Amino acid sequence: MNAPNAAGPQDTALRDAAPGGTAVPALRLRPAGEEDVPALVALVQSAYRGESSRAGWTTEADLLDGQRTDPEGVAGVIRAPGSLLLVAERDGEPVACCQLERRTDGSGQPVAYFGMFAVRPSLQGGGLGGAVLAEAERLARDEWGAREMHMTVITVRAELVAWYERRGYVRTGQRSPFPYGDERFGVPRRPDLEFELLVKPLR
Repeated sequence: MNAPNAAGPQDTALRDAAPGGTAVPALRLRPAGEEDVPALVALVQSAYRGESSRAGWTTEADLLDGQRTDPEGVAGVIRAPGSLLLVAERDGEPVACCQLERRTDGSGQPVAYFGMFAVRPSLQGGGLGGAVLAEAERLARDEWGAREMHMTVITVRAELVAWYERRGYVRTGQRSPFPYGDERFGVPRRPDLEFELLVKPLR
């Protein structure tokens, strides 16, 4: 496996993010390498687009057609300086993933950006997503010194926004446009898509 561009867990047992949570059986989180790209593209696509995504609750199938990402996009995340793509696996099979990226805020303080978050649809709702998010927050805080976690969420995805709010994320009202016309990010099914920045203090 190619060495990751940022320090991260090499073999971390995941724990449920709920208060008093118990260990999630047989799950490990590790940095992704380029050999993981095909499996991660398939995982992300299955979690967000098409009929397979409807088995979970975080689908974007009613909002967007087409692809969610592609091999070039995933490989770019793995290779980018200051970026870390984490994969959660069970018995050698990827079941979740997320991206962390080192950034700074307007005052130059270190923050982390959280993205490319996907959980296998059949495993959604069982604590795996919360476990991956909690470990990403711990890594960003303890190993990178990040003061905040930042992410962007499509505003009309009310259930997903509420899920993050229950985990301490705050809506900022800072919005950015969806990249209409760029099919690398999908083909919109409605004209009002936009992103909002969510932030959580880590210290």
